[in-house]
Amino acid sequence: AVSLATGVAKEVKGLKNVEVGVVPPFPFIHPVSEALKGSGIKIGAQQLFIEDKGAFTGAVSGTMLKSLGCDYVLCGHSERRVIFKESNELINQKVHKVLSKGMNAILCIGESKEEYESGLNRQVCAHQLEKNLKAVSEEQMGNVIIAYEPVWAIGTGLTATPEIAQGVHSYIRSWVSDKYGKDIANAVRIQYGGSVTPESVDDLMACPDIDGALVGGASLVSDKFGRICRFNAVKA
Repeated sequence: AVSLATGVAKEVKGLKNVEVGVVPPFPFIHPVSEALKGSGIKIGAQQLFIEDKGAFTGAVSGTMLKSLGCDYVLCGHSERRVIFKESNELINQKVHKVLSKGMNAILCIGESKEEYESGLNRQVCAHQLEKNLKAVSEEQMGNVIIAYEPVWAIGTGLTATPEIAQGVHSYIRSWVSDKYGKDIANAVRIQYGGSVTPESVDDLMACPDIDGALVGGASLVSDKFGRICRFNAVKA
């Protein structure tokens, strides 16, 4: 993990106008953070538990993550929803816990293959946004990033076409505008997170409502991740 992190730091050194962050598993947060000191690369965690203290063996609290220097925490990643059966209500609690600790929540939303094939991607995203952002204030939205990750494109090698991704991202921004106002909608960062690769990133980042990438497998190879960070948006 440390070797990968230092490799990423070399790849993105001197990069301007792009915020880069890494989200290592819990055991590697501290050593990776130490290895990246002075690099400007942000540190995040893959999830957290909703309580600050108590008898919750194996759980990692927001207070712990904050003390390690975490800037970001993923909430609602599809694997947490599917494998660990995290409900929308629990994800909402996690979002609030992250925000209460002064960290930024990366809220992951997206539809399954079956839902996509049924044309339900926008409805699924709207439902998750409504539930997961319940009672999140306009002010707090400044510390929320939304990551659209179509589940059918995670780890499968499939990528939503730029047109599909842009369509959903545009819808997400319109949802935020209806809920929180146009200014907040324009300011919120909406990332795409479905098998982003060096080959697909330029076309994706050319889309007006795609503000960044939540990178999976390609982030495990420093030069691939570096190329994604140095994207060259293709102008239409």
